[in-house]
Amino acid sequence: MSFRKKIVNLVMISAFFLVPTLAMAQIDPGCDPDDPLCPIDGGVSLLIAAGIGIGAKRVYDEKKKASVRQTEK
Repeated sequence: MSFRKKIVNLVMISAFFLVPTLAMAQIDPGCDPDDPLCPIDGGVSLLIAAGIGIGAKRVYDEKKKASVRQTEK
């Protein structure tokens, strides 16, 4: 094995073991989930927005298909 391959392997193995230590979970902010003032932030709001977008696109596509069917008759 060449010296260059050994260095590359060493760097990759080091990164493999060091990345999980850098990606540690955040500390709990202390918000009670039963509290109505607890904010829904981050991923949940993005998922809600994506769901609304997908639903709107499906409704638009169905209306477009219906209008095409109407004009064909």
